[in-house]
Amino acid sequence: MPQKSIPEDLERYIETEIIPRYRAFDAAHNTDHARTVIHESLALARQLPQADVRMVYTVAAYHDTGLCRDRKTHHLVSGEILAADPVLPRWFTPDEIQTMREAVEDHRASIDHEPRSLYGRIVAEADRIIDPDITLRRTVQYGLRLAPEADAEWHYTRFCQHLNDKYAPGGYLKLWFPNGENARRLKELQALIADKPRLKATFMRLFDEEKSKQNASATDKKSE
Repeated sequence: MPQKSIPEDLERYIETEIIPRYRAFDAAHNTDHARTVIHESLALARQLPQADVRMVYTVAAYHDTGLCRDRKTHHLVSGEILAADPVLPRWFTPDEIQTMREAVEDHRASIDHEPRSLYGRIVAEADRIIDPDITLRRTVQYGLRLAPEADAEWHYTRFCQHLNDKYAPGGYLKLWFPNGENARRLKELQALIADKPRLKATFMRLFDEEKSKQNASATDKKSE
């Protein structure tokens, strides 16, 4: 029978040893992001009687831990980290750990294959977090991390390219729950992407806000 509750000691371990690792990552992949993916993953799991919430919670918590090494292969590194964790066998069998490793490896939007299990589909869907403001802000944040000195026009070009490649009709983003909330949100986002004046105004607002945060952080570091 699938487990419908998370053991307190597992939750305590992940809260104290795993989620704090996200503090070292960029603004688009910080602890808030980890907690959002956990929340969205558990919300999906509650609609699926066959889902083991212990596994859902753990996959979601580990899904981006591989960013400690690099972004390009972070999904694979995250799987390595989960599989090598010496504490997880306290709660999971070797087969469950292998399934969770594969789910973490399969969460990335640009992978060329369908997730190998229900758990991969759950975390992949939850990681999409298709909310127009959140999605667009994270896109701006990542661009500023890539090229903090580039001007607004450069960032806007990169921003539009990314949105069209990933979220526009025909983009590489795949949703695994067609009747889920993300499907509705994707339509809203696609309408915004198609409305160029509104998209540009939204970008400029987010860019100015994130650039101000970046400048304030740089000032604080200089004054330390």
